[in-house]
Amino acid sequence: MYITCLDLEGVLVPEIWIAFAETTGIPELKKTTRDEPDYDKLMNYRIKILKEHGLGLKEIQDTIAKIDPLPGAKEFLDELRSCTQAIILSDTFDQFAAPLMKKLGMPTIFCNTLIVAPNGEITGYKMRCEKSKYTTVKALQSCGFETIASGDSFNDLGMIQASKAGFLFRTTDKIKADYPQYPAFTEYKELLDAIKEVISK
Repeated sequence: MYITCLDLEGVLVPEIWIAFAETTGIPELKKTTRDEPDYDKLMNYRIKILKEHGLGLKEIQDTIAKIDPLPGAKEFLDELRSCTQAIILSDTFDQFAAPLMKKLGMPTIFCNTLIVAPNGEITGYKMRCEKSKYTTVKALQSCGFETIASGDSFNDLGMIQASKAGFLFRTTDKIKADYPQYPAFTEYKELLDAIKEVISK
């Protein structure tokens, strides 16, 4: 039995931090896991900038409330879930993801948790587990599942490499060049067809 594991941001919804950077006019917040492979370094960088500007969870959630899934994402996910189990594996946080999951039809998501002070300041974060995407894929495999994985960033490569089939989706030219062994798609139909082909074998 197959389970398809998908990244969230950049694959199904816009990048939350980029949207927030555009809303606030703080270009430094546009940096994502496409740019920085070290997630701990990236998050500490973000938290520092938020503190410098006096911004907290509420301001980010206000931006997220205006974000819609990428065009065609919900339809893609609906069709995918009609032919295989699917889980979203994301390095985002449950405080960010909840409203977006409603717009996507409440798929299952495994993500992390922000540490938030009573005044709304983001002071840290708690990872669900180390190397969460890779670790989750290996755990699913230990339960007898075959996994298919797709994502767009450095932090998706572990789960892609560990899966029976892996696909890049709307990724960077650098990642495509560095990992030519993984098919790279830009349209949901291409990705869906590739997943269905794996399942049918």
